[in-house]
Amino acid sequence: MRLEIEDTSALTFDDGSPVRAASAIAPFGDGWLVAQDDATHAAWLRPGTTTALRVVDPVDGLETFSSAAGTKHLKPDFEAACAVPGGEVLLLGSGSSPARMRASLVGADGFTVADLRPLYLAVAAALGLREDQLNLEGACLAGDRLRWFQRANLAAGAATASAEVEVAALLAAVRGEAGPDTIEIHEVRRYDLGVAHGVALAVTDAVALPDGRVLVSAAAEDTPNAVDDGPVVASGLALLSADGKPPVFAEIPGAEKVEGLALRGTTADGARLLAVVDADDHETPSRRLALRLHW
Repeated sequence: MRLEIEDTSALTFDDGSPVRAASAIAPFGDGWLVAQDDATHAAWLRPGTTTALRVVDPVDGLETFSSAAGTKHLKPDFEAACAVPGGEVLLLGSGSSPARMRASLVGADGFTVADLRPLYLAVAAALGLREDQLNLEGACLAGDRLRWFQRANLAAGAATASAEVEVAALLAAVRGEAGPDTIEIHEVRRYDLGVAHGVALAVTDAVALPDGRVLVSAAAEDTPNAVDDGPVVASGLALLSADGKPPVFAEIPGAEKVEGLALRGTTADGARLLAVVDADDHETPSRRLALRLHW
């Protein structure tokens, strides 16, 4: 399996301000919605324009958050984005703190935010994790279920794993039509993505392929916990088979820290994808990568 970067560009809004901390990307309307994990707005990328779209209300009157300002603990930390039936995008928090156990269902005309803490705790229990080990960084729709991925941190005792929930039940909970504690957890899976340059690879996002396989973006980031950033020594894509065979990994040149992944299309010999890269610096624009994967 081989991976190449076809094109790359800096992500900025129409006013020239940077798209900060890009963490997820999903098809939306006539373009793509890019989540910023440390802001209350997402970036809506459309032909010739990039505009801000609110996805959550201000937190303590703030629209952006950072370690330097002492407000990082307030950020929504939306780390997964999935296009769902009806043309909306579901954003899911990482679960790495109680404030990050929320979802936002985003449409062109507004958003609905829901506290899903009971569901997050149920996922943690199903994965055999303590609450403080939870770090759900990727998700994809696989049929009528959402497969939700835990980002590994072996130093903190958490392996790469996934659990599934029914999409209809999840959306009902976000819309307030049912309680989040009524959602059942299915199909717990565990993965060994291997090691790159001495650091374990961990999932950062996922997309489902038409044939039932799943592609995940993965990074080898040397960090001691689920909150703090660390040096990234490698990044790439791993192909997860539907029959339990070991994952196949293709490295991205330059140790690009891919945080979000979306499928543009598939061919007989591979796939074309969009990825977003977080610069880990809120003054530096995140970047968009057009990727071509060859089986």
